[in-house]
Amino acid sequence: MRNPYEWLADAINNHTWTVAGVAVAVFIVACFGLSMVSMETGDDTYLDKTTPRGALLDHYTETYGSDAIMIIYEADSVRNTEILRYIDNLQEDLRNERYVDEVSGVVDLLKQANGGTLPSSKAEIDGIISQAPPEMVERMLPSDLMTISVIALEPGVSQDAQMQVLDNMATAIRISGPPPGVTVTVSGEPAFVKEMSEAMGSQMGTLILVAMLLMVLAVTFLFAHVRYRLLPVGIVAVGLIMTFGFMGLFGIPISMTVIAAFPVLIGIGIDYAIQFHARFDEEIQRATIPEAIRATVGNLGPSVLIAMSATALGFMAMFFAPVPMIADFGMVCTIGVVCCYVAALIIVPVFAIVTRYRAKTGATPTDPAQMSGSSLFERYDRILGRLAYTVAKYPLPVILLFAVVAAGGFYLDQSVPISADEKTFVPDDMPALRNMEKLTRVMGSTSTIPVVVLADDVLSPDTLAWIDRFGVYEQEHNDKITGVTSIATLIRENNDGVLPSTEREVDNVIARIPDSTLKSYLDGNMEAVVQFSTVDMEMSVARDLVGRIQGDVAWNNPPAGVTVKITGTMEMFSAVMDDISESRLYMTALGFAFILGFLILVYRKFGAISPVIPIVFIVGWNGAIMYLLGLDYTPLTAVLGSMTIGVASEYTILIMERCEEELARGMEFLDAIQTAVQKIGTAITVSGLTTVFGFSALTLSNFNIISNFGIVTVISVGFSLVGAIIVMPAILSLMHRYTGHSRVPAAAGVPE
Repeated sequence: MRNPYEWLADAINNHTWTVAGVAVAVFIVACFGLSMVSMETGDDTYLDKTTPRGALLDHYTETYGSDAIMIIYEADSVRNTEILRYIDNLQEDLRNERYVDEVSGVVDLLKQANGGTLPSSKAEIDGIISQAPPEMVERMLPSDLMTISVIALEPGVSQDAQMQVLDNMATAIRISGPPPGVTVTVSGEPAFVKEMSEAMGSQMGTLILVAMLLMVLAVTFLFAHVRYRLLPVGIVAVGLIMTFGFMGLFGIPISMTVIAAFPVLIGIGIDYAIQFHARFDEEIQRATIPEAIRATVGNLGPSVLIAMSATALGFMAMFFAPVPMIADFGMVCTIGVVCCYVAALIIVPVFAIVTRYRAKTGATPTDPAQMSGSSLFERYDRILGRLAYTVAKYPLPVILLFAVVAAGGFYLDQSVPISADEKTFVPDDMPALRNMEKLTRVMGSTSTIPVVVLADDVLSPDTLAWIDRFGVYEQEHNDKITGVTSIATLIRENNDGVLPSTEREVDNVIARIPDSTLKSYLDGNMEAVVQFSTVDMEMSVARDLVGRIQGDVAWNNPPAGVTVKITGTMEMFSAVMDDISESRLYMTALGFAFILGFLILVYRKFGAISPVIPIVFIVGWNGAIMYLLGLDYTPLTAVLGSMTIGVASEYTILIMERCEEELARGMEFLDAIQTAVQKIGTAITVSGLTTVFGFSALTLSNFNIISNFGIVTVISVGFSLVGAIIVMPAILSLMHRYTGHSRVPAAAGVPE
């Protein structure tokens, strides 16, 4: 059977424009998908709706969840009658907006106490406020300088609809003409999500642009010894556009985590492009263009395919992550590495034929730039070769040293904290975050922990009594809980503070309560919700609180047939912390298993595990760096283990493949190691440093979650180079000594 890479090389040589036409057609299809790419934030990026926890949160949000938008009015004195009339008119306009359920503020309190009209003097206003319940005044009118309107949205309003409401509110405020000296600010969770989404969307373009510019800079200086040094940049650009397009076609949204995949792909894509370009440049110096294409595509194509497949398998381990945004990150990276590989495999030889590529050997000795560049790389090649020879000759000390460091890293990794608080991921000076903090200071925490109660009849006296007791118990025994509201407290309020003892009495009280009030706590006769309001706290504390409430449910012994489940955003983020803790180890182990199985299947020999051993060390080193730099595991850094496996496996596999190629030519083992590292080490170093430049764009992000990921990935790529150039020769040497095999068999379908 003919080798497919030989067939591809002949097709490119003999039917260049046909191959180019097919490639352009695929590119156009991908471009069509660009318009279909969407941005996603919110709960859907953290929790899978098909899981029981996700389905419960989705049901709660659709049935009871009512997000609130806050409007903050600030002035020298918000009790001024002109300002209050302005607020009243604006609130009336907002009540007519679609998806708005209720609008409330201090003007409603004043109108209710004044026969339905606003007081006409400041004295009347002060008199009404002085007699109003203090807790109500404190929330609506925290000071004479500020007042707040609360716009409650209908339950189950989608995120897109919330964004539409916010846009309509911004328009209404802009045309409302606030009185001089009045500042009107929109805040609340929907406003925070909207601003975060817009900031991430704009930053995505900036990060990609900066990564591309840094990559151009790196390639210009590090890849100067070849002709058309910027060709890899064009290849990566094509690969990125194709990735974007296929994301749109496959319906993969852009999220906070997925944004970071693009600089990652720039780094990996430039590596493929440089490998093919450098190998072709090496071959063209001693052969014609058709022969160089056959040698490059036929020899390097399968090697990079194996490395790319291992990289993709490392990313595929993320598919099994319980957090959707991590799974999307893995999916985008998998699509991206395939696109970048195919782009490099096709574009380099086609470009060579179209431009009639010649090696950069025509420079005269009087060209100092090229002379110094050439001698620099030649010296570096020799240094790498001697280093690899020495390491391969004395492998045990090298392996023991790096293994001890890795073991320490695995131990320290257990002490790295986990963070899932969305508000810690964004810039500290983001206006929406500042406004949310202002609201928390003046109104207290707006966080709640909802508890859903399911029963054959939640309105039975026994079930109502248990709901009431459970609410009182939590409030008395937990200083983090500031209040409780439920169908039981609602019935008490409408029955002189007493719970009815019979079903008939319950029905009579329920009949007196408006449906608009009941729907916040009751869904038919089989489901009710208990809302616990809490103090403002860090997510790790909230995680402990959720766990304590879960324990208290069992301790309070619900009646037979009653099921109690905790849900809500706070419970979701607590679950995400647990998911990150468990899934990062699971994804790393799964990535190792995938790559190990793949290599054994491809090479059919025990020595195939060689590329995996340095990666184990690298993952351990990563843990040490996370601990020493004081970084947290987040939904983004949680992918570090499996991502490192994917990135590092390419370098180690390419070293092994080149060593096998030299052995096949009859070299002795130590000479083969030296030649392999000397020949491919420079290309790996150039591509690795260029990858570092691509990743370093992430460190410029003002989103903490992205910049911290950039820091650890830059270091991780550096570790990957060390693992490939230093540790890999030592591992290959040990394998050669103790297995008695001079070489690993060629991969299936790869010519010997």
